[in-house]
Amino acid sequence: MNHQSLSAFIWSVADLLRGDYKQSEYGKVILPFTVLRRLDCVLESTKEAVLAEHADKLKADINPEPFLLRKAGQSFYNLSPLDMKKLMGDQDHIRENLFAYIQGFSDAVRDIFERFDCYTQIERLSKAGLLYQVTERFANVDLHPDKVSNSQMGLVFEELIRKFAEISNETAGEHFTPREVIRLMVNLLFIEDDDVLAKPGVVRAIYDPTAGTGGMLSVAGEYLHEHNPDARLTMFGQELNPESYAICKADMLIKGQDVANITFGNTFSDDGHLHRKFDYMLSNPPFGVEWKKVEKEIRKEHETQGYNGRFGPGLPRVSDGSLLFLLHLISKMRPAVDGGSRFGIVLNGSPLFTGAAGSGESEIRRYVLENDLLEAIIGLPTDMFYNTGISTYVWILSNRKPEHRRGFVQLIDASGYWQKMRKSLGSKRKELSDDHIVEITRLFGQFIEASQVNEGSESKKPISRIFKNTDFGYHTITVERPMRDENGQIVLATKGKQKGKPQPDTSLRDTENVPLNEAIEDYFKREVLPHVPDAWIDHDKTKTGYEIPFNRHFYVFEPPRSLAEIDAELKQCTDRILTMIKGLSA
Repeated sequence: MNHQSLSAFIWSVADLLRGDYKQSEYGKVILPFTVLRRLDCVLESTKEAVLAEHADKLKADINPEPFLLRKAGQSFYNLSPLDMKKLMGDQDHIRENLFAYIQGFSDAVRDIFERFDCYTQIERLSKAGLLYQVTERFANVDLHPDKVSNSQMGLVFEELIRKFAEISNETAGEHFTPREVIRLMVNLLFIEDDDVLAKPGVVRAIYDPTAGTGGMLSVAGEYLHEHNPDARLTMFGQELNPESYAICKADMLIKGQDVANITFGNTFSDDGHLHRKFDYMLSNPPFGVEWKKVEKEIRKEHETQGYNGRFGPGLPRVSDGSLLFLLHLISKMRPAVDGGSRFGIVLNGSPLFTGAAGSGESEIRRYVLENDLLEAIIGLPTDMFYNTGISTYVWILSNRKPEHRRGFVQLIDASGYWQKMRKSLGSKRKELSDDHIVEITRLFGQFIEASQVNEGSESKKPISRIFKNTDFGYHTITVERPMRDENGQIVLATKGKQKGKPQPDTSLRDTENVPLNEAIEDYFKREVLPHVPDAWIDHDKTKTGYEIPFNRHFYVFEPPRSLAEIDAELKQCTDRILTMIKGLSA
């Protein structure tokens, strides 16, 4: 059963809920019951052995926990004699038995159902007379990993969440990222480390501070397992949405990960992995979301801890916290002397250029580029995400750049690499094919400049360009001009440091951006003095800024067609119309 037909089957439970539940509340029932049935199926074959082992160890007065985990073959177990099939045998006591069954799970699983607020829903279903029917519907679907792989199960959860988000007018994209975008990011993350990751028994840690349902962590794990079955990727994450957190935790449980590594809460105000460092990181933070709720904690960390904290380089405007996630990930990088880190983050266009020299955004870009952390930025097609059609960009950062990348940044314009989806999903109308992912990965891996022929023209359009870090920097200089009296004479200052010097006229003050690679005085003589010979630079006001005008670097000027060509086309058109008119009048 593929994930679409499976999610359609599970969705049919909505028919039972209609009338007693609002559409926007369906997920509160369907998501926890889907997780419950999945865990029920996973433990089915070892159920009797676990119960027997528990009884033996209690008799021997031995802590049964490690023995039960071994018998279950999982990082969780259930001590209730019940399972979902057996629950069907006692319709009159379904509520009490279901409570008892859930309570029979080990602590980590019980926490999952508490995050779902599952007990409240069981009470509500019971009062509505629907509990037995809903439980029966789920008991009759086989979610055993032999029938539905972990990868498929992840897609089922994502499909369900997307549907619930759509009917609730919520933001589905906050919960998960399209799988092909994750595959691209994972390819980019691991490609330079293929030799290291191929070694037997290699262990690496990966982290997602906006874990959602765990899709990014799962795809990274699948990639590494395909390339080296002996390698192990230890997964860490944090998630703010209770339902997404519960699903992520359930998914990690089934994959045999330590679920203590998946924490709940706000990454900024309550970092669940304080002082931890990671080999790899992935994140798709919500686009353009304000951070006013945690402003007090963030400003305090910025002011009191400086560069010893996460936000030393600066703070972006409160209306967009994207660059805070970037700084958070930088703070989690393993030091280069200990092997270093690489991470990928999805951002919208704003972090590329928002903010003038000296602003928080510019200072963050300055920190990233002057410390040579940015490897590449890949521009994705529009309409790639479920909740927005805007342009998005994948940033790849590392503090262990290969020698040939040091001091450089690669920009890849992959906006033309897409195929139309057979059916739109929310705002998502386009997707990357496997060939697109391979080609983008090749451009990045080979670290080359490349172009392709523009459709309908002979000109070439660049798709990969390489720049020096300093190419994105500039000095903002303040150009002053003298104040003049009514006779046109320059007014001189009469006191202070400026005594005897021309007094600036603030109404004539202007600024110029001078490329970092150019001498300020040379620029001033060439671009300013020929137009305003009495001007001077106030060097005390000079600021350094950085921006990455991505689209400008890929713009190709297309000259307009000649007038003769346009006239000829118009004549063809009018001749055609005259011929048609003659035909009608005949």
